[in-house]
Amino acid sequence: MTSGSLERLVITAFSDPQYNSQTGDPFTVWINPASYTHDYTITYADRQAPGSPGASPEYDRVGQEVIAFDLVFDATGVIPPPIPGMPLPSDGVAGLIDTFVKLVATVNGVIHRPNYLKLSWAQLQFQCVLSKLKITYTLFKPNGTPIRAKVAATFLSYASEKQLAAEANMTSPDLSHLVTVMAGDTLPDLCHRIYGSSTYYLRVAAFNGLPGFRDLAPGTQLVFPPMTRTEAAA
Repeated sequence: MTSGSLERLVITAFSDPQYNSQTGDPFTVWINPASYTHDYTITYADRQAPGSPGASPEYDRVGQEVIAFDLVFDATGVIPPPIPGMPLPSDGVAGLIDTFVKLVATVNGVIHRPNYLKLSWAQLQFQCVLSKLKITYTLFKPNGTPIRAKVAATFLSYASEKQLAAEANMTSPDLSHLVTVMAGDTLPDLCHRIYGSSTYYLRVAAFNGLPGFRDLAPGTQLVFPPMTRTEAAA
């Protein structure tokens, strides 16, 4: 691709939280967003004592990132289709919007939830799920067929537990850890190494969907979530 060529926003859907299994065809927008917002949030707990002269907020967690933008769907002929020679749809923008909604907002019957999404547009590479969608139809043919619409979309960042644990790279027992099983490792031993007690092994096995806690296969990646003694005994 040359530096002067047009690159369009592409939305790709996946049926798994690891983003390995693509589902459906990627959706290429006809008109790129004029702008988009990218919000970051860090939440804090209020630990200010009564009567204290100032606040001392205590770090709680990193919140979800949010990306929002407006898309214009136009089948008037003023904007050429993304594929050269592609005819204008006879149903105006109705079919285009239906395809878009099915990809990003409709429950996937296989996974019983909407698809996991990836937004790709130059430097923007964003794994996410749809949070909100608002469609406003603004222009029509004499017979009522919509030929222009504005779609306001909001997306929340998404990462699987394994991704979050791998990226955290922290050692505190009250945080998630991602561990690759080595030959000779047992789940009780790994729990003792991370939590300081082997009593957590049943909860960790259930969290990772293991059929049992014996005979761990070397190379298997396991997530060790935050755990308390109450949870271990449950």
